[in-house]
Amino acid sequence: MGPMEQVRRVTAVIEREDDVYVALCPELDIASQGNTIEEARTNLIEALTLFFETADPSEVEHRLRSEVFVTQVEVRVA
Repeated sequence: MGPMEQVRRVTAVIEREDDVYVALCPELDIASQGNTIEEARTNLIEALTLFFETADPSEVEHRLRSEVFVTQVEVRVA
């Protein structure tokens, strides 16, 4: 990493859709896909890297949701 680079930790949600895996970053609403979980994850990182490299700082702040919580809930089903 260069002197100006920093690491930003964001959420990646990966789910299977038919025969591909879709990876979503809910903080920025950026998605990618791949044939495997690892490929989807790698492609999402590439998409996020490109976004941070090209987006204006004001666009990053506008799109970025600061708090995303991923959890599970139980729902009664009749």
